[in-house]
Amino acid sequence: MTEAPPVRRMIVGITGASGTIYGVRVLQSLRALEIETHLVVSKAGDQTRTLETDLSAADLRRLADKVYAPGDIAAAIASGSFQTMGMIVAPCSVRTLGEIAQGVTSSLLSRAADVCLKERRRLVLLFREAPLHAGHIRNMLAVTEMGAIVAPPVPAFYTRPRTIDDLVDHSVSRALDLFGLDTKSFPRWAGPDSAKRKPR
Repeated sequence: MTEAPPVRRMIVGITGASGTIYGVRVLQSLRALEIETHLVVSKAGDQTRTLETDLSAADLRRLADKVYAPGDIAAAIASGSFQTMGMIVAPCSVRTLGEIAQGVTSSLLSRAADVCLKERRRLVLLFREAPLHAGHIRNMLAVTEMGAIVAPPVPAFYTRPRTIDDLVDHSVSRALDLFGLDTKSFPRWAGPDSAKRKPR
């Protein structure tokens, strides 16, 4: 009896926190890796998109294989029987983090995240907030104890980044590493010599 091939399907959530470019780059990277993407964008996520990018709502949604309205509780991703690799929320807002931490599923986005937790699938949250108060920290602890991974998009400088794209690519690629996906789009640390980049 042969084993079924692994599911190559990922849920992507984009919320209203600053950093829409992270969600955009996640979708672009997953497409390059031939991973099927299922996208849900919150209402606030769409508002932030208009402030931070030149992308229209249609432009953003064209980056995904399947798109759902945030209020579509009958969507496939609302059910644990719909198999996925898991979910990445990029960026993840304070509100979304709080809803996930408390098991509040007021939207499809938080419901899909809750499904990943109950099915023991990988859930990665690119939490975007600073500075942090005790409530933020408690919510990060709560989701971590439930099995999620909080992965703030913190820039790394050992790669000698030259552009904002370099910084974004690094954060997104490290987040996708958590799903066992290698974008091959950033230099990895391999000892002190790996930090030496030739000047242009």
